Amino acid sequence: MLGLGFSLLSIFLLIFMLYKKVNAHMALLLSGFFLLGITTIVSFLIYTFPESNIQINYPQIYTYLQSIDFYKLGHPILEKGSLNLGFFNIFEVFNQTLSSTLAGLGLTLMCIAGFSVYMDHVGASYALFKVFEKPLKMVKSPYILLILAYFISQFLVLFIPSHAGLALLLMVTMYPILVRTGVSKLSALSVIAICQYIDHGPGSGNVIMASNVAKIDPAFYFVHYQLPTTLPIIIAVGISIYLCNYFFDKKEHFVYNSKKVEEELNENKAKEVKKPPRIYALLPIIPLILILGFSSVIDSILALFQIHYQSNIKINVPVAMMISTFIAIIFEMIRYKSVIETLNSIMIFFKGMGHLFVITVSLIVCGQIFANGLLSVGFVDTLIEILKNAGFGVLAIIIAVSILLAFCAFLMGSGNAAFFSFAPLIPNIAKHFGVETISMIAPIQIMTGFGRCVSPIAPAILAISAMTKVSPFAVVKRTAIPMLVASIVNIIMTYIYL
Repeated sequence: MLGLGFSLLSIFLLIFMLYKKVNAHMALLLSGFFLLGITTIVSFLIYTFPESNIQINYPQIYTYLQSIDFYKLGHPILEKGSLNLGFFNIFEVFNQTLSSTLAGLGLTLMCIAGFSVYMDHVGASYALFKVFEKPLKMVKSPYILLILAYFISQFLVLFIPSHAGLALLLMVTMYPILVRTGVSKLSALSVIAICQYIDHGPGSGNVIMASNVAKIDPAFYFVHYQLPTTLPIIIAVGISIYLCNYFFDKKEHFVYNSKKVEEELNENKAKEVKKPPRIYALLPIIPLILILGFSSVIDSILALFQIHYQSNIKINVPVAMMISTFIAIIFEMIRYKSVIETLNSIMIFFKGMGHLFVITVSLIVCGQIFANGLLSVGFVDTLIEILKNAGFGVLAIIIAVSILLAFCAFLMGSGNAAFFSFAPLIPNIAKHFGVETISMIAPIQIMTGFGRCVSPIAPAILAISAMTKVSPFAVVKRTAIPMLVASIVNIIMTYIYL
């Protein structure tokens, strides 16, 4: 129980620091160091005052220490590579976590980010949207157009796995089409705000993290574990978007005013974006083709047609991103006929990698330090024991953890921060309840993004609100009901597949 008490104290400390505007990186790091420090101090005390001596000389004190599980905290915080001094070992945990993360998950995410930034640089993301621009302009009914825009955004997120990045692209491209057709400003913003309410596809950071924790291929995770759950969610949310925005527009007496719309669009005119050739729309799709094409997913599809073929050729995400980037560089050489300048543009890829290290990879490391701290004081074991004694089953645990992470995402304005912090704990929980890690982590990973899309401090929502001069609270009022619907459908699908 002592470990649980310190864990709850560290969680309170974490929430307090976030409330006081301490960034999530430092808040997680300090909370993790606090717990690792507690374990180190208790281990030192047990080493200095052996358990057998206390039991013989101070039986009453020993009984009390046993009752609060004091001796369960007496273990090394490092399994290997100890520096033989407790204080140093606390920071060695950070060193080992950073090293292992950079070599695996971190490298994958940084390559995805580098490719994504290079796609923005060459204008390929814009070219991909232009494929859908003409069909959008053909639709004259505002609410039908709104739903069509929603489904297009859910397709685009597979190739542009950035909530803020995709939202800003849609503000430049999709938003003017929507409001000029008669869609209200807040209705358009509600669709853009939830453009990545599900972290979808093998290029998403949370998907990479979940598949890494579950020890399965990201493409296999996406096709076999995400899509069966997320497709019904996407359809249900689409219906709720229609009904919810229709209700709010009617309640707020929205009337389309073309003159006012044009004035606002001219006033908030965004900077000019690159307009590349249409063939550039293929570039963001190449990594997905490579990742899915050379994975076990293709083998499974062929097996359905009774074609028993298994390819020995495999590809991982970093390699797919590098190949795709070099293909884009060749496109740029042909387009601009400038070899040296185009070759030098590879630095944009590396700058994108570096930026993601600062924002996301460092956050993953800090989250893992916090998770290590919770594990070191026995938080997971104690919590599982309490839940089992209370009669909780696997579904109840999944729902409880999902709601907790969605709430954390709401507080932090980031689905990554919440999920990266708690994902390393899930295998232990799954093991205790006798289920596979993937069965537990998939619905939790899907749910996390919902909290981000109702957070008024989420970067994407703050950005689009500032661009249109509306309150972020007005935007999240429109996204709250669809995200509630998404949560309910996610729980139902989890119950069906569990």
